[in-house]
Amino acid sequence: MTFVRNEAKEKTVSEKEWRLGAYTRLSKEDGDKPQSDSIENQQKIINNYIDWMRRQGENVASVTLYTDDGYAGGSFDRPDYTRMIRDIEAGVINCVIFKDLSRLGRNYPELGRLLEDYFPSKGVRVISILNSLDSVKSPETYCSSIVSFSNIVNDDYIRQLSVKIKSTLNMKRNAGEFIGNYAPYGYVKSAEDRHKLVIDPEAAEVVRMIFDWYTDGASASAIVKRLNALHIPPPSVYKTAKGCKGFSHHSSGGQKQSVWSITSVNNILKDEAYIGNLVQGKYKSASYRSKRMVPNEPSNWTVIEGTHEAIISDGQFTLVHERFQRHTRVSTGREEPYLLSGFVFCGCCGRRMNRCVSGGYARFRCQTRTYAPEKCQGESISEKQLECIVLQAVRAQISELADARAAVVAAQEAAEGVSDTNEYTTAINRAEREKKRLTEAKFKLYDSLQSGLIDENEYEQFRSQYTREIATQDEYITKLQEAAQDLQEARRADDEFVEFFRQYGNIQALDRTTVIHLIDHIVVHDREHIEIHFKFSAEREKLLDLARNSEESEQYPKAM
Repeated sequence: MTFVRNEAKEKTVSEKEWRLGAYTRLSKEDGDKPQSDSIENQQKIINNYIDWMRRQGENVASVTLYTDDGYAGGSFDRPDYTRMIRDIEAGVINCVIFKDLSRLGRNYPELGRLLEDYFPSKGVRVISILNSLDSVKSPETYCSSIVSFSNIVNDDYIRQLSVKIKSTLNMKRNAGEFIGNYAPYGYVKSAEDRHKLVIDPEAAEVVRMIFDWYTDGASASAIVKRLNALHIPPPSVYKTAKGCKGFSHHSSGGQKQSVWSITSVNNILKDEAYIGNLVQGKYKSASYRSKRMVPNEPSNWTVIEGTHEAIISDGQFTLVHERFQRHTRVSTGREEPYLLSGFVFCGCCGRRMNRCVSGGYARFRCQTRTYAPEKCQGESISEKQLECIVLQAVRAQISELADARAAVVAAQEAAEGVSDTNEYTTAINRAEREKKRLTEAKFKLYDSLQSGLIDENEYEQFRSQYTREIATQDEYITKLQEAAQDLQEARRADDEFVEFFRQYGNIQALDRTTVIHLIDHIVVHDREHIEIHFKFSAEREKLLDLARNSEESEQYPKAM
């Protein structure tokens, strides 16, 4: 019997044709390191090793260079690394060589997968020069515990670096420094301090238009149509035109890049940057090994108020925010919501009542009663009837506040010219005169000492006493001045509050802007019992109390 043995042998290292892929990488974090990690130095080390391989008789058929300059080792999303993997798949190279394992990457799990699974499965030889690693010549050391430990060290390096970077960024956020790549639309980075925002007049005017339109009742979609009709460039196009390099990569691309979108408008309307606040940390990296960003919990955001000049007032921003909370939608063919949409609530179950049209008549109806009548028996109400009731209530509110303010003013004028402000002024003048007297007496102490009227112990005693009394008068004067200022501001606020309502005097019909400014919400118990809750309830009660007290003072004058 004849046995045939397969005599085919695997080619030796020197016989096999090696098509090398020489990989180099340098991250931004390595930029301040010595020349030892530079791209040029890595290539020099690799070239010297390749020359040594040839001297050892190895058949190096070709060398393809792959270089990722400015890419971190924690992520494998690098252009030339990706090109190298494609070449491996295509059979262009069958050996990868690099200075050390950290140049290939610092992501321990992915690096382990490459070394232990991917490269062996593709028949690719791996050479790490400084790690003395060669998967063909020294297979027993390949993927050994030493190599694994080296990978862990490299992985821990980027973890520690990530912690340091995050700590630095948090310090800057808490200090009110802007750390974003691009300033919000309407602002630019200051030329003197790139961590501070200053207003961009041209874009800020567009931001004001957007807020004004929305405050007046226009929907986000209507605002988008107006902006595009006016051929106003959207933020991405505007910033690119202003020389903001790379910003176009963050836009939608294609034709959408040159037009406004509802998302852009909504983002502007919700951004606290326009009232002078910095809100940062909305996103965080998914892992120190990845550059992918994920939403951060709102409780972890960093909010610093008053870091830069505001474009929009706090009052207007509050109105816009309240409207967002109402989640009102706009019907097809309209540019703004219906008059009372989002303001009407059911007095039975507390849910918002929706506007429904049936038989040509619009009504507000509780959806709980529609879909779960056993849980709510709230009545519906005609939209026209409710609008009439609200209009009457607004008129009554304006009249009541105007009468109350008139009563307060009349009482103040009848007080024989004496007012709280005058009383504070008198007290301040009296305190200042006393301070002047004490200061002069303190100065005269030295004359008394020189003339022998008092000795040195008495001089020090009186001097200390006068110093304390002068300090007491200073403190008293400061408190009086602050109280007088608070009173003036309170009265100014009262006047502004009344004037706010008075501007709607003689109102003949409601509009969406008036409803947004004056009304907080409406509760419908039934057609006869409707609660209309106005804004500024505390200010209203304060003014009415002042009016009642003023009337009582006129009825019961003080005894002379």
